[in-house]
Amino acid sequence: MEINGMTKLYGIIGWPVTHSLSPLFQNDFIKDAGMNAAYLPFAVEPEQLVVALSGLQSLGVEGVNVTVPHKEQVLRMVDADADARHIGAVNTLRRSDAGWQATNTDWRGFSAVVEGLELDLKGKDVLLFGAGGTARAVLHALDALQVGRLFICNRNPQRLATLMEHATNTYPKLTCLPLKWEAAAVAEATASSALLVNTTTVGLKDGESFPFPLCGDGAAIDAVYRPDGVTAFCLAAGEAGRKAVDGLPMLIAQGAVAFAWWHGCMLPDCRTTLSRVEAHLGRTATHLPGWSPR
Repeated sequence: MEINGMTKLYGIIGWPVTHSLSPLFQNDFIKDAGMNAAYLPFAVEPEQLVVALSGLQSLGVEGVNVTVPHKEQVLRMVDADADARHIGAVNTLRRSDAGWQATNTDWRGFSAVVEGLELDLKGKDVLLFGAGGTARAVLHALDALQVGRLFICNRNPQRLATLMEHATNTYPKLTCLPLKWEAAAVAEATASSALLVNTTTVGLKDGESFPFPLCGDGAAIDAVYRPDGVTAFCLAAGEAGRKAVDGLPMLIAQGAVAFAWWHGCMLPDCRTTLSRVEAHLGRTATHLPGWSPR
């Protein structure tokens, strides 16, 4: 990569952001496309968010990804598209003469993993754990995928009630059912669900297990990832015989959508990029048959 006066700058803002893998694969996308650009991490404290967005705009930064804890706050500061407004959060910005334009690519990243697993979810039951911003993005995708019943389970009853109200108001055609954070209720829902989705951090710490057995046939997608590729949720789902995928493919897929949105180009090759990142992390390759060459 040669940095010169014509190099365009992109990046990611978050707090913290040093752990982010986005610079790794976004710079791969740039290199593969032969672009004169660079992608950097920017650590932005929450109280500096307004100043940071103004500064990035003034410096001529072309686009940024947005990660925790800024996704919902940024929504109120930008010109967001319909997807981001429905979800209630943004994760990707691009500069314009009028200011920052915004979208949310998380839901498309999730949909790409569903496609990679070759799942037909139309009319099928799905169980979603979590009620935060990522859960809202998954909810948006599941509505587009025309799932049947969607069970939503969360530890905090108030956050669950808030998400249920959002789902009812935003997706009236989607049948959403609240689920208590209890073993019996979860067991019944998992038995009928073709897909289980985790958007919580439960079980992410070393030595911590997922609190419920995940029985039944089908697949499981964890929106979070560990460098070794083994989360407690994926482990529990795998032990039950489900095809389990952690959050790394979703991360790369949403980043590919962001890249295409910034540059007005075709989606980068997620399959090749996933293999590169997994090799970098020294983890076992993830098999997504829908991402394989036809």
